[in-house]
Amino acid sequence: QVQLVESGGGLVQPGGSLRLSCAASGSIDVMAWYRQAPGKGRGLVAFINRAGDTYYADAVEGRFQISRDNAKNTVYLQINNLKPEDTAVYVCNTYPLRADYWGQGTQVTVSS
Repeated sequence: QVQLVESGGGLVQPGGSLRLSCAASGSIDVMAWYRQAPGKGRGLVAFINRAGDTYYADAVEGRFQISRDNAKNTVYLQINNLKPEDTAVYVCNTYPLRADYWGQGTQVTVSS
């Protein structure tokens, strides 16, 4: 079982930026970020494979950037130009997600 530890969330004003990190206890071929907003289901944000190939959901394309450090089993999510609708708990996992790969998530709140 892989354990994941997310960090980097916080309260930011619209237009601000954050960098989220997720450290895995083991190696994961495809590392992904998901988010769940209040009252909504969990949705895929982005994923990246070992070679650095990436995928982004339409809602974040151009504002979010996913990257990884394979040596550290860590994935990052740079979030720019934050909008109120980006408010959510962000969790990392693999893609497709696995029920046995979960961390506690990190809260991102965008508000003025």
